[in-house]
Amino acid sequence: MSKTLLDIKNLHAEIEEEGKEILKGLTLKVNAGEVHAIMGPNGSGKSTLASVVAGKDGYEVTQGSIEMDGKNLLELDPDERAKEGLFLAFQYPVEIPGVSNINFLRTALNEIKEYRGEDQISAKDFMALVRERSAYVDLDPKLASRAVNEGFSGGEKKRNEIFQMAMLEPKVSILDETDSGLDIDALRVVASGVNKLKNENNAVVVITHYQRLLDYIVPDFVHVLSNGKIVKTGDKSLALELEEKGYDWLIEEVS
Repeated sequence: MSKTLLDIKNLHAEIEEEGKEILKGLTLKVNAGEVHAIMGPNGSGKSTLASVVAGKDGYEVTQGSIEMDGKNLLELDPDERAKEGLFLAFQYPVEIPGVSNINFLRTALNEIKEYRGEDQISAKDFMALVRERSAYVDLDPKLASRAVNEGFSGGEKKRNEIFQMAMLEPKVSILDETDSGLDIDALRVVASGVNKLKNENNAVVVITHYQRLLDYIVPDFVHVLSNGKIVKTGDKSLALELEEKGYDWLIEEVS
């Protein structure tokens, strides 16, 4: 039996400033080796789910639990969640002026190794890893040395995030609308990088509006999120049905 890497039970969460509940009893179990896709209309809670799991400020969990590989994530700060093996690829990756990709990633990688009681990576081994993993997403070597995402195109930012994912080797990766704004060539490259990183010891959760990404990252499960909870689960054929019919028929069916 596969190990459960992400276990979300009856999760309720609200926006702190507004006191508005967004997640309303969401339950999701993700096992090692699996790819899960989460789809749903605007305002259904997809990005809120990603933010809450990652521990982003501005949200309050009022009920339920989130565990990753047996650890209670709600007891951990965002940086501790990352060190435990959680990775979030943002819909809109942020720029970090003055901090090079190389220095950012080596610091992050060594922080994770220190947290886990492992030896720090040498400069030689780190640069060999950079060369190997940047090839996963055809990342221009010049971009690896530039400030994080500064002056990058939308496609370059998304490639850079998957490069970061490749370097950090997380247990659970959440890709929040990584396909947003990508042309078809960039989409293929990003998806290819994600596929190369999949193995029996990690898991990927893909949040997307459209099934086109799922032509390249084939999910084991597709979940439809509506009004803060998962209302239907199926395989890739469910995504194709949603592409053809939209969400209204399904939401009416389950309401």
